[in-house]
Amino acid sequence: MAARKTGGTAPSPLVTAEEKAAFHRDGAALLKGKFSRAWIDKLRAGIDRDLANPTANFARHTRDPDAPAYFEDFWAWSEIPELEDFVRHSPSAPIAAELLGAPTINLVMDNWFLREAGSMSRPPFHHDMAYFDFEGTMCVLWLPLEPVTKENGIAFVRGSHRWDKLFMRVRFADGHLSFEPQVVAGRAYHPPPDVNADPDAYDLLQWDLDLGDCIYFDMRTLHGGLASVTPGGTSRRFTLRMTAPDGVIRYRGDWAKQERALFEAAGYREGDRIAGPFFPQLWPREPA
Repeated sequence: MAARKTGGTAPSPLVTAEEKAAFHRDGAALLKGKFSRAWIDKLRAGIDRDLANPTANFARHTRDPDAPAYFEDFWAWSEIPELEDFVRHSPSAPIAAELLGAPTINLVMDNWFLREAGSMSRPPFHHDMAYFDFEGTMCVLWLPLEPVTKENGIAFVRGSHRWDKLFMRVRFADGHLSFEPQVVAGRAYHPPPDVNADPDAYDLLQWDLDLGDCIYFDMRTLHGGLASVTPGGTSRRFTLRMTAPDGVIRYRGDWAKQERALFEAAGYREGDRIAGPFFPQLWPREPA
């Protein structure tokens, strides 16, 4: 899908004023019908290629080798042609530019998840900002590759991006904190609230999604899977983190050292802009 031309001049918006307002107000917004079936099929093919020959970042979060699994890979775009095509050429970056009001958009990280039917593993409630050595105006695309009911999707805590609070990274394998809560560079990292202990105590956003629908959310928004949900079939999700021009590398704690080592090996250091070959510009499109 591409922006439509209006009168042969400026492209028409990819997001409505209401969608943009919801993104900024609530920290997450449902966007209907933004991705064609061709893009969905391309991502499915890319995940199949990755599963057959995983990258070095591939992980199996389910500890029991005999249990239905929960898989993940990240920063795979440069090794998987289908993922790179989506990252560089799909509507994801121009949509991000409109939501963030940004003149340019750079890639932060691509990511995919696969839960096999019956998997008891699920994403814990967390926010993405504290997982990585990044800071700035950022958003995340969450794109399911099968239709989703609100019960088996992701729940978002409405308005949590405006709490001005950092939550310690949580391990996806067991839901436990990666490190003890602590202060790093003057910023306190707190345990995230146990949303699953009392979901009714939170104002949760949940949606049904058809193929081609997606959710964009702020990097600071708390989100996760509700404990009562077990998938009846294989579920695949693709996520894409993107930044406005103010995105920079900002060291957090030792919990981020695995990801830090990857971009440091490419020559990046504290305070550098999220730009260049490791974090390519996605919008406006750079010449091939």
